Amino acid sequence: TVHRTGNMVVRPMAPWLLLAGSLMAALLVSTEGFAKGKVSLRAPLATVPVSRGSSRSVACAVAGKDSSSRGGLRLLEWAGKGGFLPQPLLVKTAKTGWREAWKVLMSELAPQSKDGDYVRPSYGFRGKIGSAQYPATPGRYHLYTGNACPWCQRVLLVKAIRGISDKSLAHTVLIDDPTKASRGGWAFGDSPDRKDPVFGARDLREVYEACNPGYSGRCTAPLMVDKETKTVVCNESEDLVRMLNEAELSDSLEFDVDLYPPALRSEIDEANEWIYRQLNNGVYRCGFATTQEGYDRAISDVTEAMDRLERILGESRFVVGDKVTEADVRLLPTIARFDAVYHSFFKCTTRRVESLPNVKGWLRDMYTIPGVKDTLDIGAAANSYYSNLFPLNPG
Repeated sequence: TVHRTGNMVVRPMAPWLLLAGSLMAALLVSTEGFAKGKVSLRAPLATVPVSRGSSRSVACAVAGKDSSSRGGLRLLEWAGKGGFLPQPLLVKTAKTGWREAWKVLMSELAPQSKDGDYVRPSYGFRGKIGSAQYPATPGRYHLYTGNACPWCQRVLLVKAIRGISDKSLAHTVLIDDPTKASRGGWAFGDSPDRKDPVFGARDLREVYEACNPGYSGRCTAPLMVDKETKTVVCNESEDLVRMLNEAELSDSLEFDVDLYPPALRSEIDEANEWIYRQLNNGVYRCGFATTQEGYDRAISDVTEAMDRLERILGESRFVVGDKVTEADVRLLPTIARFDAVYHSFFKCTTRRVESLPNVKGWLRDMYTIPGVKDTLDIGAAANSYYSNLFPLNPG
């Protein structure tokens, strides 16, 4: 059973108290290892899922007390000797301030419902290639993607599986570095293949600005732009997956593949719905939940979906029958990242792909499809999650 304790009702706080509480929490960490010993971040870490907002430091090892180390301001010792602030009040203030600050930062990273559930934002650009505004002309459009992003990978998977060449649809891989980006995390690199060939932009915000002067929304990837009209076509992965399957952006596709065949559309739509709700978005609901109840709902969905997948893939080679469809394309980015990232980082600890033979076999089959393995660098993706998703990880 996965437990995350420390749930509490959050009420508005004065800014000075929020800051003071956060400072107290930081000072407590450095004060003689909570007055018991020196905390070492280099010591072996526990494998028990860490509860957000909990006062227990299960991920730290406490070493023996070193008399030569003073360990910060020794606030707990002062409090214990009848100092300026009693220890119970000091600890409560620090915990409350730390949790309030964390909640504010989390709401900036991941919008929340009133019940503490992560709510994925909607996207405002949903043009369609093949329409009168955006004709299916090879070489006219440019795609921006990021390696760490599962929503980007699903678009690249369609491009790879259908054999759409870079000549027909070029794409640039962004770097995930919020210290270089002016809004969000996507920026361009210094190497020639990581620079922006369309607008000469420094980050993805400048691309959005070039297409829509004064734009103030979220600067997300994947993003497709029309090089001819200098406008955004679409930034919704679901739409991009479908349009790249339908639009003829190449004079001759390397592979004649239809990922959304008419005879299977109702089954694919049904699979897409629960795969998105329980897995694609479910893992993020686990990681970004800010209440115990929100997390419990999310982990229940993830667990149920993984078990359902194991049953389905024990009876058929792919999610919908014996051929790869759009349902497999939508599923792969989540399964590919599951053990390396979501299991530990998002606390999806009830299942592992490694322990599900049918899901593991399906993943192996997907990687045998030409071009699929080139759509993800899992090592770089894991590093991005663990180092750049502040405040889940301070980096």
